[in-house]
Amino acid sequence: MSEGYEALRRGAAWLDLSARGRIVARGRDRARLLHNITSNEVKKMTPGTGCYAFLLSPQGRILADLTLFCFEDHFLIDTEPDLREKVQQHILKYKVADQVELENVTAQTAAIGLEGPGASAVLTALNAPIPEAGFAHLPWGENTIAAVSVTGQPGFRVYCSAEKRGETVGLLEGAGAKSASPDDARVVRMENGKPLYGEDIRETSLPQETQQMHAVSFSKGCYLGQEIVERIRAMGRVHKKLERLELDAAEPVAPGTRLTVDGREAEVTSSVYSPHLGKVIALAYVRS
Repeated sequence: MSEGYEALRRGAAWLDLSARGRIVARGRDRARLLHNITSNEVKKMTPGTGCYAFLLSPQGRILADLTLFCFEDHFLIDTEPDLREKVQQHILKYKVADQVELENVTAQTAAIGLEGPGASAVLTALNAPIPEAGFAHLPWGENTIAAVSVTGQPGFRVYCSAEKRGETVGLLEGAGAKSASPDDARVVRMENGKPLYGEDIRETSLPQETQQMHAVSFSKGCYLGQEIVERIRAMGRVHKKLERLELDAAEPVAPGTRLTVDGREAEVTSSVYSPHLGKVIALAYVRS
């Protein structure tokens, strides 16, 4: 077991998340536009809050997932590295007459994850603010600290300028955070049953199939793809759901592998060996 994996499980680790896409949305109609094309409540968001949301097709399929952070004069959109162009193009497609400007700030900024049960202690040692609510964010000097995690462990994300990346990492390491690799993060994420867009959440997935319903508001007004989401809710079920499985195997199984779980057919989307459990963890769509 690597030091980074152990730190994510039992202490605090930092992760370089700078490859993730970061887009700033400005303009007087920014909240209205983002509200109309995402699955979560945006219009009621206030500065310092955030949410997880999907971009849906008119057929209710998940085109992308993203995290939205509300600031006084803009929104910060954080998404997977492979999705930043797609997200920007999708928003522009529906902009029409809205007064909204988008700026891709990925290159000028950095994002550093601080995750693990000891993450809060690291921030406390640095006299940094600790956002309590999920997706909430607070200023830390010129930086921003947000309560969001890629692994599903307790954690935060520090947004800073690209020039301050090294300095910020140095501060976190000085307060006890260890470096963790993308592989370390992937194992812990899957141990926690947290899906990844592009692997477990697909363009063909419906929100209810993913079981990530904190991305969906059922009390907001009309939005793109809502009709399908509401129809599924009225029906009360979908034919398959993404579940975390524990397999008695020594080696991970390939994506697309079909298994039988308690008499139900399952299709594996991703799997990994868990040192903590001594067995293989898989995420799979299991037939209802």
